[in-house]
Amino acid sequence: MSYSPERRNEDWSSAESKNGPSGQDIAYDGPPGMEPDGVIKTNWHQIVENFDDMNLKEELLRGIYAYGFEKPSAIQQRAIIPCIEGRDVIAQAQSGTGKTATFSISILQQINTNIRECQALILAPTRELAQQIQKVVIALGDHLNAKCHACIGGTNVREDIRLLEAGVHVVVGTPGRVFDMISRRALRADTIKLFVLDEADEMLSRGFKEQIHDVFKMLKHDVQVILLSATMPSDVLEVSKCFMRNPIRILVQKEELTLEGIKQFFIMVEREDWKLETLIDLYDTLSIAQAVIFCNTRRKVDWLTENMMGRDFTVSAMHGDMEQREREVIMRSFRTGSSRVLITTDLLARGIDVQQVSCVINYDLPSNRENYIHRIGRGGRFGRKGVAINFVTDEDKRILKDIEEFYHTSITEMPNDVADLI
Repeated sequence: MSYSPERRNEDWSSAESKNGPSGQDIAYDGPPGMEPDGVIKTNWHQIVENFDDMNLKEELLRGIYAYGFEKPSAIQQRAIIPCIEGRDVIAQAQSGTGKTATFSISILQQINTNIRECQALILAPTRELAQQIQKVVIALGDHLNAKCHACIGGTNVREDIRLLEAGVHVVVGTPGRVFDMISRRALRADTIKLFVLDEADEMLSRGFKEQIHDVFKMLKHDVQVILLSATMPSDVLEVSKCFMRNPIRILVQKEELTLEGIKQFFIMVEREDWKLETLIDLYDTLSIAQAVIFCNTRRKVDWLTENMMGRDFTVSAMHGDMEQREREVIMRSFRTGSSRVLITTDLLARGIDVQQVSCVINYDLPSNRENYIHRIGRGGRFGRKGVAINFVTDEDKRILKDIEEFYHTSITEMPNDVADLI
């Protein structure tokens, strides 16, 4: 695809008509090697198996090893080099494969921390994910003294402006607040060299398309673009056509994902209203370690929390209806271990990366099979072992089978000695 500034800043109003209403499948006329609702075809085959061989700054290497990384994951072995070479990159890989560190390392390698101005902008679909990315950037960039600020809704606007005007190197945020900060000129778009769109499929399904485009229009024409997505719906490919110049395409196959190391079980529960008793029976086992319990609706989260607390069990709950400050307090107590069991919805599945989570319970099976890996991938990231327990009613049997086939995995009935596995 040849690059022209006009092409990259075209209006997206035409995208709806090309893709059909709400993204239904119509023949895609985009770049070769990309198929809507399918997979991208890799056009970059260099693999670098060690961080030491990537010619990274010494201080950055120290940050990588201090963070606990020993060997790059599949996506890191493939994508870091083209990213640090300044190429536009579109990577298809699931949550839990090491994407955040891929673009964080690439950004930290390229920015000049002696200059107090924003040189990289990362957009993410949820506040929790933005904060998670911020933590990774700060940790990896510890020895570089890299300043990273999270620009998210639900926080004090004046404080945001003050911090941005004081100068930061990297901004990570949600599209609405980031656009607001650029519009107020608190965040200067003309110094940004690198633009990252994380979880692009999730973002576009949340309806951020216009806001992302508004942000992009403010950036320089030669900005480097890195786009990461677990799936490739036509919306994502439309974005890549508008934004990217001859992108490097990298696909990490599902077989390389972090379902490996996670033992997956199901418990047959004849009726929906028997799940609560099943959970209570399991609870003593769970309190050995930290656990996350996923429900499909906010109402179910509230209902389950109320019922567990009513029986004197200590649990925390979190969902999108809560105030930002409340969400932060709950996450902090969960991260520090003072709260052991967190009940939540899919909205937060991508923003929770707690080292100690060794058990995930799907109280409800996810209504969208792609969310299965976002939920349970938490437990076994980068080779850590974990256990996932799925509550399955008669109506859920077909969904369970579908998940097994989709991920080429096996989910077996839960054994009696599950406590020994956590």
